Amino acid sequence: MDSSSDSEPEIQATEPTEPTGEIPTGNPDPAKDAAPTPPPRRRMIFNRPLAVKPARKGFIFHLEFVFGVAVVLATLFTAWTPGRPNTLFPAALPTAIQAVLQPTPTFVPGAPTPTMVNPNQVGIVAGHWKNDSGAVCADGLKEVDLNLNIATMVQKILVEQGYQVDLLAEFDPRLAGYQAAALVSIHNDSCDFVNNEATGFKVAAAFATKHPERAAQLTSCLRARYAASTGLPLHSTSVTQDMTSYHAFGEISENTVAAIIETGFMNLDRTLLTQNTDKVAQGVAAGILCYLQNENISPTQAAPPTSASATTTP
Repeated sequence: MDSSSDSEPEIQATEPTEPTGEIPTGNPDPAKDAAPTPPPRRRMIFNRPLAVKPARKGFIFHLEFVFGVAVVLATLFTAWTPGRPNTLFPAALPTAIQAVLQPTPTFVPGAPTPTMVNPNQVGIVAGHWKNDSGAVCADGLKEVDLNLNIATMVQKILVEQGYQVDLLAEFDPRLAGYQAAALVSIHNDSCDFVNNEATGFKVAAAFATKHPERAAQLTSCLRARYAASTGLPLHSTSVTQDMTSYHAFGEISENTVAAIIETGFMNLDRTLLTQNTDKVAQGVAAGILCYLQNENISPTQAAPPTSASATTTP
């Protein structure tokens, strides 16, 4: 057997060669020699809508909201308690806030400037005064003199109670747009004898009024207090259109509540009207005060005794 065939082949070691710095010649493989492509940059997208966190809803959320509002209101009411020491806000602050929140009237160009009705202002019209004599009796007694005497006494009583009272003539220029808490016109009925039932007083408000409930309150007060003071019956069946359509009702401000009263008949009620005028004036004044002070009227007072109907001169 040949020993050379059984021996392992020799491996010749070669030493590594140093780089020569020479540029290799030949055609390079573009696929192998190309520089690696960097990964694509991630672009920021700015037009993507932001995710909106859904609002909290449900019973717990609403309960928390209501509780929070209640706490704030309780704090404010506690801070504004009158006379409370160490109050959170100055004493004038609640008044100032209320004034700011008060609605402001709207002014229309060319329209009359609105004014507030003075709750202490009262107008008393002396019927026929500075215009004519009214009814005249055979002995010369004139209705206008009775009316003026009663109206002057009513004015005095109300002034003593702290009210500002205007004594007005029948066609007083001040009646145009007149502003007051109440206006009452004082008259008397015929001096002629009609029959034995022509006695008593009568009261009426405007047939058309902006405040019918307040007008009804004024007339109810006048009927109740005047009947109690004078003892005269109510002669409601002889209320005429001249009373319900009295000219002053259409002249004064629509916010002024008004009524007309005929305090008696100058024939059968003459003694009361001429010799007990203080009772007459006190009854009229008491009726006006009843209305201004919002006094209660019992059902019996609201419906005083009435006299039978009679044909009378307006």
